[in-house]
Amino acid sequence: MSEKVELGTVKTDVPARLDRLPWARFHWMVVVGLGSVWILDGLEVTMVGNVAARMTEEGSGIDMTAGQIGTAGAIYVFGACVGAIVFGQLTDRFGRRKLFLITLVLYLVATVATAFSFSAWYFFLVRFLTGAGIGGEYAAVNSAIDELIPARMRGRIDLIINGSYWLGAAGGAATTLLFLNTDILPKMIGWRLAFAVGMLLAIFVFVVRKNVPESPRWLFIHGRNDEAERIVGEIEDGIEAETSQTLPSPKKTITVRQRKTISFIEIMKVAFTIYPKRAILCLVLFVGQAFLYNGITFNLGTIFSGFYGVAAASVPIFIILWSLSNFAGPVVLGRLFDTIGRKPMISFSYLGSAVVAVVLAFVFNGEVGGEWLFLLILVVCFFLASSGASAAYLTVSEIFPMETRALAIAFFYAVGTAAGGIAGPMLFGGMIESGDRSQVAWAFCIGAAVMALGGVAELLFGVKAEGADLEDIARPLTAEDAERAESAAESGSERTERSDRAGSAAAAESSAGPEAGSRRERLRLGPGSAGVYAPWPSVSSRDVPPEVSANEVNGIIDFVRDMEPVGEVELYRAIGARRWGPGRFRAAVREAVRQGAVHRNRRGRLEYRGDRS
Repeated sequence: MSEKVELGTVKTDVPARLDRLPWARFHWMVVVGLGSVWILDGLEVTMVGNVAARMTEEGSGIDMTAGQIGTAGAIYVFGACVGAIVFGQLTDRFGRRKLFLITLVLYLVATVATAFSFSAWYFFLVRFLTGAGIGGEYAAVNSAIDELIPARMRGRIDLIINGSYWLGAAGGAATTLLFLNTDILPKMIGWRLAFAVGMLLAIFVFVVRKNVPESPRWLFIHGRNDEAERIVGEIEDGIEAETSQTLPSPKKTITVRQRKTISFIEIMKVAFTIYPKRAILCLVLFVGQAFLYNGITFNLGTIFSGFYGVAAASVPIFIILWSLSNFAGPVVLGRLFDTIGRKPMISFSYLGSAVVAVVLAFVFNGEVGGEWLFLLILVVCFFLASSGASAAYLTVSEIFPMETRALAIAFFYAVGTAAGGIAGPMLFGGMIESGDRSQVAWAFCIGAAVMALGGVAELLFGVKAEGADLEDIARPLTAEDAERAESAAESGSERTERSDRAGSAAAAESSAGPEAGSRRERLRLGPGSAGVYAPWPSVSSRDVPPEVSANEVNGIIDFVRDMEPVGEVELYRAIGARRWGPGRFRAAVREAVRQGAVHRNRRGRLEYRGDRS
């Protein structure tokens, strides 16, 4: 892999080429290789919820109370917040691919270490490290997914991927049915082996993930546009071979000023000064879903066992049913986020789940219907809430500029989850330990209120991002830099050209006569073969339109003849076309193609058509 970095201003069609792609095996690889992080997270969180009751029993091999289980959940979330911030900044600096491999390895090591827990403090430590790996995954993986999935399908795919958390939750619950069965395994061994499931899944994910490329969007922003072109070309070749169809030409380009790094201060400035309403929206969405989800998920096992008398070995059955309903939400409602729209669907999912959570609180406090009615209402509540929670990650990953995407995900996840995800488990854990139903019911009502705030924020500040290109939802910072620089350069070029014409016209006409004016136009400086100026063009100025010179056309023809098929961006930089003046480069390329000396291949790259000798 090329690591060559050469910074400058570059015009690229990479985003448009990625967004026009039909769904293919490549996209399934992205979904499986990257989206599986949510399965791992669901597995981890639910695993603790399922084994919580067993870990508080005598003979489990670890002495922990229900309150300490809630604390462990809060520490896991805190670790995820720290990991998101640390790895999020590294993701924007060093690339998506490097970090989603590093964070997966951290998770793998930490989850294996969890199986060897012998005391509360050790369990807290390894849960922190496991959370750090998962938090880092969020930043690297969500940014990469959104940058590789076509815009028209981004909403539903993102929601389903985020919703796959609950496949992990159901899998974790099903696994513990075996491992918590004391007829098969002793109390002190079964819950430890349960964590080995996470290790096995992580190894499988690592093998698949090694084939997922770096985000081409990240590459061209960071000066590695040749590598971005190569990766997109390979993806296109694979899809054309798979579908036996020629892809249509991309219709949009974007100009960016490449930068190696962007400071954390600048990113925060962008979020809170350029997009303050979007920043508030993301914070409220994250706080709401984190409070309700983490508060209930980490303590659901103890709710069923402590208040409904469900045996520890049977708790996973309830968890499985609840988890499947959570996955069904994004799968069933996901396409509506791309059709009806983000704003109405996100507000509906947040407000709807809040209303049902209040009903749940009254049913729980009144001891109505037993554990099965409680489960039924819980299923309805989280069928809606899971779509909203998934949409929170989708929102923050698509409404901020490209260069800030990973760290924006990290920041809002960390801040929102720290406020809601740490407070939720501790509040629920403490109230559950009290044994007072009314206190737990109040916790449900608080969760409902925070979710309702998220729905209101979406109504006020929501962004209509369905079907839109990421670069249209929030222009890259580097694109704005490039546009300002290009505008200034064009203005300066026009002023210089006007001055040169005014200063030399009279002298030229008096000393050389009318014939010299024609010759001077033919000798206009332009790039020749390999970037060397060619004063004697092979194409007469009479053969080209007045907006370009023969020298400019010949320069393009000569360069393309001497090189392998070349992209317009690479050609533009190599021949120094930015000095020509506005619009001249594209006009010269069109003229070279019109004359038949150059043509575009099926990937849109320029090739020489003629005798290379």
